Amino acid sequence: MLRQGGHAVDAAVSTALCVGVVNPVGSGIGGGAFMIVRSSSTSKAQAYDMRETAPGAASQNMYANNLNNKYSGALSMGVPGEIAGLHEAWLQHGRLNWRTLFQPAIKLARDGFVVAPYLASSIAKCAEKIMNDPGLQQVFAPNGRLLQAGDKCTNLELAQSLEAVAEQGPQAFYNGTVGEKFVKDVRDAGGILTMEDLKNYKVDIMDALAANVTGYTIYGMPPPSSGTLGMSLVLNILNSYGSSKAAEGNLGLHRLIEAMKHMFAVRMNLGDPAFINTTKYMSEMLSQSYADKIQKMIVDNTTFPPEYYMNMESRWSQLRDHGTSHFCVVDAERNAVSMTTTINYGFGAGVLSPSTGILLNNEMGDFSAPTEITPDMLPPAPANFIEPNKRPLSSMTPIIVTKDNQLAGVMGGSGGLFIIPAVIQVFLNHFVLRMEPLTAVESPRVYHKLIPNTVLYENWTVIDGKHIELAGDRKAFLEERGHQLLAQAGGAIVQLVVQTLQSPIHVDSENSRDSVNAQILHGTLTAVSDPRKDGRPAAI
Repeated sequence: MLRQGGHAVDAAVSTALCVGVVNPVGSGIGGGAFMIVRSSSTSKAQAYDMRETAPGAASQNMYANNLNNKYSGALSMGVPGEIAGLHEAWLQHGRLNWRTLFQPAIKLARDGFVVAPYLASSIAKCAEKIMNDPGLQQVFAPNGRLLQAGDKCTNLELAQSLEAVAEQGPQAFYNGTVGEKFVKDVRDAGGILTMEDLKNYKVDIMDALAANVTGYTIYGMPPPSSGTLGMSLVLNILNSYGSSKAAEGNLGLHRLIEAMKHMFAVRMNLGDPAFINTTKYMSEMLSQSYADKIQKMIVDNTTFPPEYYMNMESRWSQLRDHGTSHFCVVDAERNAVSMTTTINYGFGAGVLSPSTGILLNNEMGDFSAPTEITPDMLPPAPANFIEPNKRPLSSMTPIIVTKDNQLAGVMGGSGGLFIIPAVIQVFLNHFVLRMEPLTAVESPRVYHKLIPNTVLYENWTVIDGKHIELAGDRKAFLEERGHQLLAQAGGAIVQLVVQTLQSPIHVDSENSRDSVNAQILHGTLTAVSDPRKDGRPAAI
């Protein structure tokens, strides 16, 4: 799409559609997404909230009799928003024909694609889920045999659905035959989705949330995402030490873990701002003075039990979101897109609409439920209770980074609740600790959920054969301070594009919707795709 003269948004739309076909374990047009778009000519960053919403017939206690329905089956599905959101972004920024953007994804779904190792591994892990649903079985276990790496996968019904949306626009899904077939399949499977839900879906478009951290400005999603705010709070806590060296070495890692624990305690007060007042918590999480207060609670030679990090306003059970896919796009004019897309759990709700080929999300699982007893034994967060048309809280963290009003980086991750810690660590590694981009992404990471009070550290061999493990001296240092450690084979996947700024050059943008001419700083772009998954960077 970029070779054809397209805007970064054109490439992002086409990429999202293709990723939904070839990585259906984590994304697709049956789900939702967050997208940040920064225009190089205006320096303005916009946020597109295409997050799924609770159906009109949803209610706070709808899972009281069977909590499994919150995570599995058609009743766990939120109203999909991805198609609507992609179209809105394209209307504002796109240069290529809408239909053109769909052709690669249609071809992949119709003619088939080779199953990559990551998808094959996911199919094997979700074997029971796949074999229990006729739609999933038809696509991922034809003839009763699960697809393996190197096999060809096709989804003819999805190809037809994509063709209809390409020709007719989003109305094919939200007020047309594709939507009608989809709704029938969902309801036949026990769901509550209606055509009215699809017709009423609205994309939220707003200025991106800006946070000034460590000499940079990060642009990301406001609530219902907790990513930008969580990242801002942690980085401001580390900034309270007054030196970039505060994040260095083993002591810096201890401080980072402590800051993340405080952040996770606070973030569960967030939710959909159309339904709850998030102003107080947003203000605090962006505030350096609030971070300064938290920093004074961090002790360099010890850690504390979970109760230490929670006050009476922040004693809520954590969100346990999963999955997602993330990608970054920067075009020749340095327009930038950071997009995270999801259907939540692996293969979403475990239901594939047989007549449309669309996988159902299980995004209702990201809401809190009043009757749910969670592993951390904390009460569910009222700010995140279900209401009709409400969006659930999310950990997705698409980010665009600027320095002196020029593009410095584009980043984000996939991996549910691990996304925020992973994106923070890659940001620190490159923008604060000055690691090279590849090293910044490859470096071993740590995670913490607040409860259980355990530091999860990476120790695994990833798909390309590289072994990633936290160094022994770092583990020993943390244990000396009372941290309980647990090795983990997995975590979040982070994608990163960075730009080294150079001198201004003149750009002719006569075909652009944004500007006729622009003076733009063009530096060298470096793209890194996390080796923990089998994606690859690409450039023209």
